[in-house]
Amino acid sequence: MAATDIARQVGEGCRTVPLAGHVGFDSLPDQLVNKSVSQGFCFNILCVGETGLGKSTLMDTLFNTKFEGEPATHTQPGVQLRSNTYDLQESNVGLKLTIVSTVGFGDQINKEDSYKPIVEFIDAQFEAYLQEELKIRRVLHTYHDSRIHACLYFIAPTGHSLKSLDLVTMKKLDSKVNIIPIIAKSDAISKSELTKFKIKITSELVSNGVQIYQFPTDDESVAEINGTMNAHLPFAVIGSTEELKIGNKMMKARQYPWGTVQVENEAHCDFVKLREMLIRVNMDDLREQTHSRHYELYRRCKLEEMGFKDTDPDSKPFSLQETYEAKRNEFLGELQKKEEEMRQMFVQRVKEKEAELKEAEKELHEKFDRLKKLHQDEKKKLEDKKKSLDDEVNAFKQRKTAAELLQSQGSQAGGSQTLKRDKEKKNFF
Repeated sequence: MAATDIARQVGEGCRTVPLAGHVGFDSLPDQLVNKSVSQGFCFNILCVGETGLGKSTLMDTLFNTKFEGEPATHTQPGVQLRSNTYDLQESNVGLKLTIVSTVGFGDQINKEDSYKPIVEFIDAQFEAYLQEELKIRRVLHTYHDSRIHACLYFIAPTGHSLKSLDLVTMKKLDSKVNIIPIIAKSDAISKSELTKFKIKITSELVSNGVQIYQFPTDDESVAEINGTMNAHLPFAVIGSTEELKIGNKMMKARQYPWGTVQVENEAHCDFVKLREMLIRVNMDDLREQTHSRHYELYRRCKLEEMGFKDTDPDSKPFSLQETYEAKRNEFLGELQKKEEEMRQMFVQRVKEKEAELKEAEKELHEKFDRLKKLHQDEKKKLEDKKKSLDDEVNAFKQRKTAAELLQSQGSQAGGSQTLKRDKEKKNFF
């Protein structure tokens, strides 16, 4: 009998058996709590928004601390993501908090591709986790999970409508991360304008098909509060690390010439609502949604790109081993095909090179023959010219000899005539 049939029979025949006494497996939740507390937790927040909306201040206010970090210089030509990880301790619970900020977002004249570095960063974290998960020896219990669990999208308090940059960016991110839109520096607009602004933002998000994170209402313990808080989205928040004395208490507030805005006063802003929903009530659900929804979507798309499927064309279960063997054979076939193509290309190039060398050799031989013939013609011309010069030299020598002979004969004849005249002259006297 197959193992699946046995499991089916066991599941169908499951019975409730009363216990005669205390066994102890009711302590399993306590064991899980103790194990989780000893291992600690991690939570990663992505802050997306234009420069000057108070992202760093709000993070400091949320966790009631001062996160150390270098001030960002907004001189980069594009958007850069800066990640900082901090170890926090509250009571006996440890939290490894990672805050990722978008430096330079919205600073460029051309904002068309401002969302791309953010999408690439989120995908890179998914890819790193997937590579760790696909290893033979996995150490996921000690692996630092860098996947983004929550994206706080800061909206400028214009009071009119969302910018095109905000709509495009949230549309690109809604399938990859849990987006919680917040209106930053909400004390910059009046209360009536803020109410209209929230309605306008919600309407634009719905009309453009942007899926923001909805607080879960399936758990009875938090269904009522989450259902109420979903109606308050987007949260209008104010951040401040400055403490002022109000009455007999020191409270975080912002001092203005016309009065004081209290950060933790729900009549002034939604900061307390954001902190409750993000940290105290739904932090674990944000982590779970990141893994079960966004990461699983990324994982499924990547595995489908690699050719892995759950069923074959006949809608039958497809085993991983069969898929691996099929992909391996396909890869080997493609590899052999490419190898054969490269070999044919190499042979063709060798033949072409040999033909080029033969043609070059032929041209060299023809050039050599032409030069040789030219050399012989030049040599013959020089020999003819030399012979002609030799003939001229011999003729010149002959003429010179004849001239010298005539000259000597003439001088002898002149001498005899002079002697004859001298003798005649002597006889005359």
